[in-house]
Amino acid sequence: MQPLRARRVLLGITAGIAAYKAAELARLLVKDGADVQVVMTRSATQFIGAMTLQAITGRPVRDSLFDAQHEAAMGHIELARWAEVIVIAPATASTLAHLAAGTADDLLTTLCLASTAPLLVAPAMNQAMWAHPATQANIGVLSGRGTQLIGPAVGEQACGDQGAGRMQEPAQIRGAIHDLLMKSGALRGKRVIVTAGPTREAIDPVRFVGNRSSGKMGFAVASALVAQGADVTLVAGPVALPTPGGITRIDVESADDMHDAVFTSLPGAAIFVACAAVADFRPARAAEQKIKKTDETLVVEMIRNPDILSEVSASPARPFCVGFAAETHDVENYARGKLLAKGLDMIAANQVSASQGFEVDDNALLVLWEGGQQRLPMQSKSRLAAQLVELIVDRFNAQTATEDS
Repeated sequence: MQPLRARRVLLGITAGIAAYKAAELARLLVKDGADVQVVMTRSATQFIGAMTLQAITGRPVRDSLFDAQHEAAMGHIELARWAEVIVIAPATASTLAHLAAGTADDLLTTLCLASTAPLLVAPAMNQAMWAHPATQANIGVLSGRGTQLIGPAVGEQACGDQGAGRMQEPAQIRGAIHDLLMKSGALRGKRVIVTAGPTREAIDPVRFVGNRSSGKMGFAVASALVAQGADVTLVAGPVALPTPGGITRIDVESADDMHDAVFTSLPGAAIFVACAAVADFRPARAAEQKIKKTDETLVVEMIRNPDILSEVSASPARPFCVGFAAETHDVENYARGKLLAKGLDMIAANQVSASQGFEVDDNALLVLWEGGQQRLPMQSKSRLAAQLVELIVDRFNAQTATEDS
């Protein structure tokens, strides 16, 4: 299990001798499934090489506010919005002073000022610098703004002094990041059911009626919900995808199987996300033996499958219901019709074509709800899922607040 799977951690590294420990911290975070983006101050590169950190995280290290490649698209603002948590380890006395003063004279301090993500700092400096009234005043200012501190530890320092000022060990910082993210998860304590992938409806023991759904979008949505602290049950049709960390998976094959699994899991669920491409029809009777090729034509009588989403939406203990609509044309009109006909709280619609929708890694969505809509542009399904889940959280919280008032 990867407790930080898909959580977005921005790791800031500043110019202290403890910078070498940041490589181990990055390794632990990646091992836990986190997406880690390292941002270094220019001085920090004198203590640890960017290539080491890039090899660990799989992402290029950022160290300049004036990077033409990234800043043409306002890259620092994109990073500030991307981060779910900003961690600075080590955080020098100078860095703490800049953060307290609200200055933004390099990439890291600019990100901290531009981001609404929680900030965790691991101070590391000489014991006299830590004890100095100026540093303690800066710590007081930062704590008053909600900045979380871990450490410093007490012990022998590189300069030979003894006292408080050592950076806390990477394992302890990793634990603090985990706790901070779990506390900040908007869906912490909420049970969510997600359906994903296709269904297969048997014609005979070797043939079936199915569709081209790969399950990638549903699995990405499930991961994004876990990243928001939700307790996720994933009901998956027949797909060749690994189970995301922190998820309870139920494998099914037919629409009837999926129906039974959903309603078994439904009690206590706060949100239901129907991402699966459930077959609308199934053969009325599946042959017990393989049908032989004896005639020029084959007639298979089809009957309707249960409409899982409609039934969940109409259930007595109704969760917040999110549907999906994959359409080849007139996407918005069909999606709006489905939103109203099934009594949904939200629907995510996408165009299906040879290059979009099924069996591809990128997608785009039109998300609709009563009185509003938002287009999510073409991007990886994992990033798209994270944005969709943010919309789900916003609408779910708004509806819950209205019901409670």
